Amino acid sequence: MSYLELRRVSKSYGAGATEVHALSALDLAVERGSLVAVMGPSGSGKSTLLTIAGSLEEPSSGEVVIDGNALSSMSRNDKARLRRRTVGYVFQDFNLLAGLTAAENASLPLELDGISAKTAHLAGVAALEELGLADRATHYPDELSGGERQRVAIARAIVGERSLLLADEPSGALDSTNSEAVMRMILTACHRGVAAMVVTHDAQLAAWADRVVFIRDGRIVDQTVPPPTPESLVAHLPAPSPRR
Repeated sequence: MSYLELRRVSKSYGAGATEVHALSALDLAVERGSLVAVMGPSGSGKSTLLTIAGSLEEPSSGEVVIDGNALSSMSRNDKARLRRRTVGYVFQDFNLLAGLTAAENASLPLELDGISAKTAHLAGVAALEELGLADRATHYPDELSGGERQRVAIARAIVGERSLLLADEPSGALDSTNSEAVMRMILTACHRGVAAMVVTHDAQLAAWADRVVFIRDGRIVDQTVPPPTPESLVAHLPAPSPRR
């Protein structure tokens, strides 16, 4: 069963002569444990697709279903709780809080959900460490490079037990080495059962996905399954048995 489903989702902005159709009757499903990459030209509706999938924006028509729950039937508070507990979102502009350190930014979703500050901090630092940022945990966003801020945003998105990861150009500010580290981290999350959808312009990174979806003018025009890479094969191997 799909964890995320978009059913005939459309989104329009404006009215009359100025009306713009960002998405048009789009159908898309993402299974647990799978990574879907979304590609397409600028203005094709990729970012709108992510914001609607993560309940940050309402569709003009159609339905979004997460883990069997239709978002249209949920209250505003229920959607906020869903975003805190279930959805990890990586924004193009990072959306880090300037007054919080890297570790505090990474652990914020857990604290907002009622987890103790100490436990949340440890989880945030662990996520930063996975991305090679343990030594920057006490630094503030304006003390970090663009690539470091990007990785903090990704750490915040995957911290805790999220079930759905949505990332808008997660490697946009990163070099090739750190881009691969980010993709490995996303694939590791998928290996734990997380459903992930990533918007990217980088075909090399899209090749890490289980499926690549191509969007143009708000519609899916093609889908493909990339040939397996050594990294993707490793990511889908069963977890090793615990040592006795």
